[in-house]
Amino acid sequence: MKTLTVLELSKLYNINRQTIYNNIKKGILSKNSENKIDLAEAIRVFGEPVKKQDVKESVKVDSPNSAEVLLLRQQIDMLKNQLDDAKDRESFYQNQIETMQRLLEAPKAPKMEDPTPVAPHQETVEVPVPEKQHEIENEIQTPNKRIPVPEHKEKEPKKRSFLSRFFLPYS
Repeated sequence: MKTLTVLELSKLYNINRQTIYNNIKKGILSKNSENKIDLAEAIRVFGEPVKKQDVKESVKVDSPNSAEVLLLRQQIDMLKNQLDDAKDRESFYQNQIETMQRLLEAPKAPKMEDPTPVAPHQETVEVPVPEKQHEIENEIQTPNKRIPVPEHKEKEPKKRSFLSRFFLPYS
């Protein structure tokens, strides 16, 4: 394994030398008999170094940030689609409301009293109407009155005494 001095380790990780000495004193980091620190030990304590000295070619590694960015973009697209759908629903319902309001506010047709139009220069002649037709017209003009319907009651059976319940048959 590769071993590093305290100065090399501080340059590799961009940390102060005193921090390395404090970690050695606390027992977090160990050094060998040559006062050098094993690279594996440094990686265990400080993690991967920021700049690698052994690697001469730049290696492109898919970072987790790119996966997160892709996921977030997909979520944004999904939310945009949901928002568009909600706007479409809102406009549809708004149109429905307006249609219903127009139908409610529509003027009612005026009642026609006489189905035959009369010209102003013509005289109106009254035709005699039989009595039964007058009665029918009066009934139509008067509001309907509610007729009470008697409730149907069943006859209550004759009350029986205590002993007759056991000894007499039901009829």
